[in-house]
Amino acid sequence: MSNQIRYVLKRIVYSIITIFLLIAITFTLMHMLPGNPFSGPKALPEETMAALNAKYGLDKPIIVQFFIYIGNILKGDLGVSLPDGRAVTDIIAQAFPVSLELGIRALCFAFIMGILLGVVAAVKRGTAWDTATMFLALVGVSVPSFIIGSLLQYFLGLKLYQATGTQVFAIMGWDSGNAKILPAFALAFSSMATISRLMRTSMLDVLSQDYIKTAKAKGLSQKAIIWKHAVRNAIMPVVTVMGPLVAAVLTGAFVVENIFSIPGMGKYFVQSVQTNNYSLIAGTTIFYGTFLILANLVVDLIYGFIDPRVKITGGKE
Repeated sequence: MSNQIRYVLKRIVYSIITIFLLIAITFTLMHMLPGNPFSGPKALPEETMAALNAKYGLDKPIIVQFFIYIGNILKGDLGVSLPDGRAVTDIIAQAFPVSLELGIRALCFAFIMGILLGVVAAVKRGTAWDTATMFLALVGVSVPSFIIGSLLQYFLGLKLYQATGTQVFAIMGWDSGNAKILPAFALAFSSMATISRLMRTSMLDVLSQDYIKTAKAKGLSQKAIIWKHAVRNAIMPVVTVMGPLVAAVLTGAFVVENIFSIPGMGKYFVQSVQTNNYSLIAGTTIFYGTFLILANLVVDLIYGFIDPRVKITGGKE
């Protein structure tokens, strides 16, 4: 077996173990809470409760319940959400595409703008451009997304509408193009700041390397040096943080979705916490946790292939 295949398999095994531990911890915490997954605000008939308990093994020892729970998850059964009686998988199937679209929009915006701002700050080091970019980054990492979202709603949603008489940016919902801009920007702002700071530091390091000096001595234009040589190498550290940034964007979406009344996963997760809907809490936690673990796995594998310093073929990890 080659070192490259061994590298991939090891990362996959680690991810599977992590997902198993996530399920075990979620299952344990859920059973530490008072009541059971079907004890919602509206009491169910005794016959219904008995049928649900039998189906999900809640009348059996805890270790048996755990393996039944694992088996149900493998079959795509995350339980039933009370009090509406809907399957948790149906709720996720309806809400996750909305959250995914919001997350993709935010990540694209954060990545593109973060890279551009970081490059500009590094190339214009010590100038007003550098100062302004780093100030913007400082605000991004210091101010929570829900405050950014509220400010965007007030100034670009309400005040701009009062000044122009035109609803340029909608402040609620997810049913039009202009309603998807502000929440994506609010969600992306912190990640954009992180990427820009990291890109600036990496660019400054790359621009001081000997091969950049050699390229300048050969008469290459500044544009060619920056985009063909410097950015290509400086962007590697940004790739390594894409996994955590995906986690930050998706978890931050819970608050942003509630502020902008977006019908995504955040709406149902917050409602499940407020109503002690254990099945929905556990189901969304496991789903999101698994999604983030797999996202980190993909980023890890991509980085291993694109960065020559990670010697997959040579056995160094």
